[in-house]
Amino acid sequence: MRRYATPPAGLPPQTGLMTDRAIFTTAYAVIPKGVQTDIVTSLFPGWRGARGWILARPMTGFAETFSQTIMELEPGGGSDAPEPDREAGTALFVVEGALTVTLDGAAQGLGPGGFAYLPPGADWSIVNPGGAKAVFHWIRKAWEPAPGLGKPDPIFTADASVAPSPMPDTEGAWATTRFMDPADLRHDFHITVVTFQPGGLIPFAETHVMEHGLYVLEGHAVYRLNGDWVEVEAGDFMWLRAFCPQGCYAGGPGPFRYLLYKDVNRHPKLRLP
Repeated sequence: MRRYATPPAGLPPQTGLMTDRAIFTTAYAVIPKGVQTDIVTSLFPGWRGARGWILARPMTGFAETFSQTIMELEPGGGSDAPEPDREAGTALFVVEGALTVTLDGAAQGLGPGGFAYLPPGADWSIVNPGGAKAVFHWIRKAWEPAPGLGKPDPIFTADASVAPSPMPDTEGAWATTRFMDPADLRHDFHITVVTFQPGGLIPFAETHVMEHGLYVLEGHAVYRLNGDWVEVEAGDFMWLRAFCPQGCYAGGPGPFRYLLYKDVNRHPKLRLP
């Protein structure tokens, strides 16, 4: 069974150094696992036995299209009405423990690697039914209607249930696990798991309109971000602004895998918010 990174929580000792790998720029940010401690967690109305590490939210000079939170639920913790915004599409990805997600009265169990997409306006609830903590990513985006397209259907699947799609001409060194159908234009964001085998790389500086949130699930690599080399490892989070040049090299000895958000399938807006 695969193991996925989770926040270390706790607090560093008083003997520790405050120098870290945290970086915040106008083009990208790196929130390393070492700063995901107890002191930076948030509590949320309507949730019980829950806390979260907010990794990204819409704000000037930072994420523009999405929010991403790592949620931790105690046994029995959860919410009967988790989503405060009826226009938000939601993605959940479990990294530890067990969840039960109930959508329109039907319960679905999710374990590590489990994924759910819940369309805007859906009536859903969530609970940790197990005897240990549950940890999951909660990614939200205000859904953008488009002519002739209705809301996407719900999705319940898992990392292990979706065959990775190798990128062309990489011989499997770079592959993408796609939880949404890329041809389904009802979706205005995609969540995937990207896998690089040791030595695999993005061999050019990707420069594109999609905004990214990347959470490293496993392994480590060096990333080239807007001209800077940044080393990342399991548990780190990266935000990449639209058009930020990006590339990476997986260092090994095992696979390098990350959970990826990107906004897709909509015309560029011609007026600033």
